[in-house]
Amino acid sequence: MKTNSFFTVLLLLLTFTACQNNKDSKATLVVINARIWTGNTAQTWAEALAVRGDSLVFVGDTEGGKKWIDANTKVIDAQGKMVTPGFIDSHVHFLDGGFNLTSVQLRDAKTKAEFIKRIADFAKTVPAGTWITGGDWDHQNWGGELPQAAWVDSITPNNPLWLNRLDGHMSLANSAAMRLANISAQTSDIKGGEIIRDAQGKPTGVFKDNAMDYIYKVVADPPKEMKDRALVNAMQFVASKGVTSVQHMGTWDELATFRRAREQGTLTTRIYANVPLSTWARLRDEVATKGLGDKWLRIGGLKGFVDGSLGSHTAAMLAPFSDKPSDSGLFVTPLDSLFSFTLNADKNKLQVMVHAIGDKAIREQLTVFENVEKQNGRRDRRFRIEHAQHIHPQDIARFAMLKVIPSMQPYHAIDDGRWAEKVIGHERCRTTYAFKSLIDAGANLAFGSDWFVAPPTPLEGMYAAVTRRTLDDKNPNGWMPEQKITVEQALRAYTMGAAFASFEEKIKGSLEVGKLADFVILEKDLTNIAPETIRDVKVIATYVGGKAVFEAK
Repeated sequence: MKTNSFFTVLLLLLTFTACQNNKDSKATLVVINARIWTGNTAQTWAEALAVRGDSLVFVGDTEGGKKWIDANTKVIDAQGKMVTPGFIDSHVHFLDGGFNLTSVQLRDAKTKAEFIKRIADFAKTVPAGTWITGGDWDHQNWGGELPQAAWVDSITPNNPLWLNRLDGHMSLANSAAMRLANISAQTSDIKGGEIIRDAQGKPTGVFKDNAMDYIYKVVADPPKEMKDRALVNAMQFVASKGVTSVQHMGTWDELATFRRAREQGTLTTRIYANVPLSTWARLRDEVATKGLGDKWLRIGGLKGFVDGSLGSHTAAMLAPFSDKPSDSGLFVTPLDSLFSFTLNADKNKLQVMVHAIGDKAIREQLTVFENVEKQNGRRDRRFRIEHAQHIHPQDIARFAMLKVIPSMQPYHAIDDGRWAEKVIGHERCRTTYAFKSLIDAGANLAFGSDWFVAPPTPLEGMYAAVTRRTLDDKNPNGWMPEQKITVEQALRAYTMGAAFASFEEKIKGSLEVGKLADFVILEKDLTNIAPETIRDVKVIATYVGGKAVFEAK
């Protein structure tokens, strides 16, 4: 009798275990009948994927995918639509982007009159005393004349105003803002920056690079609640564009905002948060005590600057600007400081990424990286140059040789391509945004947007990289067309290339079993349509960790 009871209990246990294992073997989400570009070179295309929890448990054909379905599985019949890994934006200013979504919009203001009217209309909607920031204006839209405080003083008498040019290296202050900062004709210029002045030496309101700090120090800091709201706005916006991860270039205060969201469990975008290079010692201590973070929020990277931007004439160039022969740009940070910061950060195994736009800035930063490696020894450090826009031909091969990652923003090519030749001439433009030359040389290309500077829209970025058709439609065959790349090369730069650039290629960047279930459903197959229509393709849904964070209505 005891023996029979023993076997009965054993049989029940085995049956329960089998049922439990069978339940656990099924998926929470399955996508079938899809055109899946996996990003995995061993299995480039698939038809179905299955998700359990936040990770992929199957990538293969539709029949195989159906085996993961039970009564509790959510099933998406993609009906032939394209699925790709979630797009990773390798360079954003995330909170600035979130704030700017609700600020005055000046990026597409085509005339001086339109610029002024938009500011006037916006000023009527905010309380007296409130700072008006953001803007993203582009003086090239109305012929290149820089704006002045005199343009806007009469329409913003009760509001200090501080509006950035879209590249973030030049901003306009009104007289109210300059009074708060005690700016006058006696205010001295600062190394690595410039105050634009009139014939009498009086500041006109435009400040470049390091000179912008005069105004930034008096701009009112938004309360925590507004920062949290800006983060939510930013996450919702990028999700609608298919972005599942961002690599943020910012401050310790912005990191604190991200950490609040992580603690509250409200992050819907994965964030690699980088802080200023000069604070390497603080980051060293932070990593030692708190670690690098998790799959939602990571630290460990430091962002520095060599120079400014081409549009502000602050990019450091080997030869003078074509339209300003007396000027060849400037260094924002002294080279000895860059070397010291980079050397110490690298000794502590922190990742260093440095903004360099002009050919001289890029050359000097590559040399800094080369000398640091000689002193600290070889290892997998993944140094990055952010933007890498105007490369001297002799320096292209150095990226691959030194294993420096060019972290680039293709939208800039079709934006700057409208006017760059008048600033640096045709010959130097031939290796401007040299996507194909870098790939051919063996460099690991990572793509991003530089949002707020450019829109965080990977499909527009891919369109730019593949067609190089400038925004003014004056280059239908592409601006410097020899630098065009293929759709799959552009996809890879927004997925595996970007994941590699943040040491995260083992958990994201491709759709493989065991990796995070971050993916995007697109209405059309990007590899099977006319390249000039890529930017018009709609995002149907965006999934992060197997959960929908955006679904088109």
